[in-house]
Amino acid sequence: MLLNGVRKAAIARARESGNKEMERTMTLSLRESVHLVSDPKNLDASVKEVFQLMLGVNCQRYLGPEPVAEPESVTAVVGFGGLLSGACVFKSGSTAAMKVAAHMTGTAFEEIDDTVKDGIGEICNMLAGAWKGKVPGLSANCGLSVPAVITGRDYNLHVQAPEFKLHHTYKFDDASFEVTIICDGIQ
Repeated sequence: MLLNGVRKAAIARARESGNKEMERTMTLSLRESVHLVSDPKNLDASVKEVFQLMLGVNCQRYLGPEPVAEPESVTAVVGFGGLLSGACVFKSGSTAAMKVAAHMTGTAFEEIDDTVKDGIGEICNMLAGAWKGKVPGLSANCGLSVPAVITGRDYNLHVQAPEFKLHHTYKFDDASFEVTIICDGIQ
């Protein structure tokens, strides 16, 4: 991955100049902060922050019974690369996705169109950025991929044996959605 190449080049330059401290800091800093990376409070704060600032809605973690699933769902995935590899996943039913897009654009939607998909992708991107910004050292040493958006009626997203996984359901108004942070590797 490109970011790993940048990191390796920085370490090589530090070695050439005799700066062993930079190498130690770059290789150990995130592993030593794993308790911050996997802290569910950081995910909750990121969701609350993004929904308040970007949509103007109060959003809280939902602890009640599992919401009734809609037949069609919208899922956005933003990958992490660098000192942490994994993904941020935003998943909602079509009704919640249209409400999110409506709050973003000021336009009502009756179907999942490209604007709704782009809006969900951008929300996922903002959530991923806000979440990684909560951990010192992660923000500057972890890049984000372009969002991928999946819509449909019958699909599953599967990741084998993640190092850790945060998964919460959130609500605003009468809409619910899920946000998952999956980490499959930490350097």
